[in-house]
Amino acid sequence: MDILLVGGGGREHSLAWKIAQSPQLTRLFCAPGNPGIGEIAATVEIADTDVEGLVKFATSNRVDLVVVGPEAPLAAGLADRLAEANIPCFGPSQAAAQLEASKGFVKDLCRDYNIPTAAYGRFTAPDEAVAFLDKMKAPFVIKADGLAAGKGVIIAETREEAEATIHDMLGGQFGGAGAEIVIEEFMEGEEASFFALTDGYSILPFIAAQDHKRAFDGDQGPNTGGMGAYSPAPVFTRAIEDRVMAEIIQPTVKAMQDKGAPYVGVLFAGLMITDDGPKLIEYNARFGDPECQVLMRRMKGDILPLLLAAATGDLKGTSVDWHDDACALIVLAAQGYPGKYEKGSRIKRVRDAAAMPGVEVFHAGTKLTDDGLVANGGRVLNITAMGPTGKDAIAKAYRAVDTIDWPEGFCRQDIGWRLLAREEV
Repeated sequence: MDILLVGGGGREHSLAWKIAQSPQLTRLFCAPGNPGIGEIAATVEIADTDVEGLVKFATSNRVDLVVVGPEAPLAAGLADRLAEANIPCFGPSQAAAQLEASKGFVKDLCRDYNIPTAAYGRFTAPDEAVAFLDKMKAPFVIKADGLAAGKGVIIAETREEAEATIHDMLGGQFGGAGAEIVIEEFMEGEEASFFALTDGYSILPFIAAQDHKRAFDGDQGPNTGGMGAYSPAPVFTRAIEDRVMAEIIQPTVKAMQDKGAPYVGVLFAGLMITDDGPKLIEYNARFGDPECQVLMRRMKGDILPLLLAAATGDLKGTSVDWHDDACALIVLAAQGYPGKYEKGSRIKRVRDAAAMPGVEVFHAGTKLTDDGLVANGGRVLNITAMGPTGKDAIAKAYRAVDTIDWPEGFCRQDIGWRLLAREEV
């Protein structure tokens, strides 16, 4: 099979790494890719948002399946254009991608289908949004309705901060993504990320992971795209999984059928595990980043048949197995991220780290120059490690991080603290 993978981050590197292991694979293309992906796939200089360019490439190269990594091309209708060209796509249609592209759409769907989630309101006018705060208690959760690269959620600790956030968002802080906002009640509990594949009708549960969204140790600092992750997630028990499937995932797949937009691809549920059980925080229409990386490391067997089955409506009867070992991931980011950061600093000894037993390094924001590998983004490298326990995996990942020579980078030093606390108990 000839496969086109769309995207160029750490998530896509891990997907390429897993797809490349398939005996069914003939050729693997990736657009635009990155230096790490370039070692296992043919990279193509087409932006992941260039829908027409991607369709033209897939058509001219007779690609058998397109696997979409990031959310932006899905929201732009890439799957729809590929369907018109009779090319299977692992990823939802533009209408179904509203599950990520519009937080208000998801909240209304939860209301209509009795899916447990936080109480909320939707607003386009600042005065109405500020007045709604009277019905809530601090802290306040304020979200840009549209896609904001994982940074469009603000938890305001005070009324004053909430009002300022409302005016900032509706005043253009996130561009068109913030033309409408959602204000939610703050949910107490522990967050987890759960994933399931679906062809629009049948559902194949994957596993859960937990990530670290804040930039600094102790879950301090601004939200990021994710500074680390691990799996398994001890908080996500089998009983919790059964409830998530019955109360959240299955009703959502049914809802999208009812709306005439069956959801195809991976459904990523961001969850809060509360005292009352699991509640939906939000949906993403693709694998998480960095959660995908730990899932790919723990997954046994061939992923390619599952991706194709989901894309072609043939997922019923499929199954997937997982390694018992834990996997931990540490993000190496450029100093200043998620704010202003510099590009172009030299990174050394990545191959030495990747050569360590049980370690894989996935590139996220790198570039090859005449001087060698340099930083070319905010989140730059994803260091993953497997181990019989979470403690072993985390320690191994940090040893690999210490092997890499990049003074301009930083990472959190407390990745996996919840996992370690539970293992100690």
